[in-house]
Amino acid sequence: MNEIENAAECLREGKLVAFPTETVYGLGADARNEAAVLRVFAVKGRPADHPLIVHLADAHQADEWAAEIPEAARCLMARFWPGPLTLVLPARDDVPRVITGGQDSVALRVPSHPVALSLLRAFGGGLAAPSANRFGAVSPTEAGHVHATLGSQIDLVLDGGSCSFGLESTIVSLLGPRPRVLRPGALPLSALREALGKDGIEFGALPMSAPRVPGALAAHYAPATVLEIHACEILAARAAVLLAQGLRVAVLRRDNGLQGQTALPMLTQFFLPAQPEDYARGLYARLRELDAFAFDRVLVEAPPDEEAWWAVNDRLARAAAGHARKLET
Repeated sequence: MNEIENAAECLREGKLVAFPTETVYGLGADARNEAAVLRVFAVKGRPADHPLIVHLADAHQADEWAAEIPEAARCLMARFWPGPLTLVLPARDDVPRVITGGQDSVALRVPSHPVALSLLRAFGGGLAAPSANRFGAVSPTEAGHVHATLGSQIDLVLDGGSCSFGLESTIVSLLGPRPRVLRPGALPLSALREALGKDGIEFGALPMSAPRVPGALAAHYAPATVLEIHACEILAARAAVLLAQGLRVAVLRRDNGLQGQTALPMLTQFFLPAQPEDYARGLYARLRELDAFAFDRVLVEAPPDEEAWWAVNDRLARAAAGHARKLET
């Protein structure tokens, strides 16, 4: 029995298997096995009303989970599945409400990572798979991240190397009159506009009627180290205040080739690539690295306020919000 077949058998037995996707590593359980899904919630420390994404091997399986699939959803499936797009659709009556957070909608996606697809095909059904980490913490983008945080609590970890996108999937709701982005992610808004037309997709502030979806809490994706976000021109002043308090401070900046012009010699500096896709790919791994150094504070240079940086800015803002109370003391 090879590794994929072994993992599929573990899932059939109600066990938990972490596996790579193109976005982040997921913690998989048989989505039809309520006991296994409840174990996912327990291992992660995840609130019961926070829904899970069901991962499928291909778009044809969506009819087994969704009560209705509108034409816009079929269009997005054809264009972006397999890929980093999650669609929220009306759930069939037989979909376990444990995976929907008690809602009448279900989140579905088909990942593009070859290991994930091989596992899903071997298993033959849907896998409920949130990120393979403690709830609210930085998502894992390498197998080692999973071993370090959940390794002793789950049954198997499939190693598929580093995730190619490094940020979670984009979530789009098909419950209203027009598709609406509920969470920015690895699939850019420009791609959705190209597929549906400029006026075919809604985004921005969510209405009260929007369904609950993974990763949409104000505080999420937080490293252990307190994180602040500041414009480049005030990094030095903010760092000086913290250093005067006796804190160990690091700075995370974009490598735009101008470090010499804006040097911060008193600080330990870390860099990520200047392009949004490359920055996103390395962000979570860098935040984990910074945690290992046990700084008291990490100051992040604010990325550009541009659409291409929407998902990165979303994750950084939620990570900083996770430490807001510490910053007030």
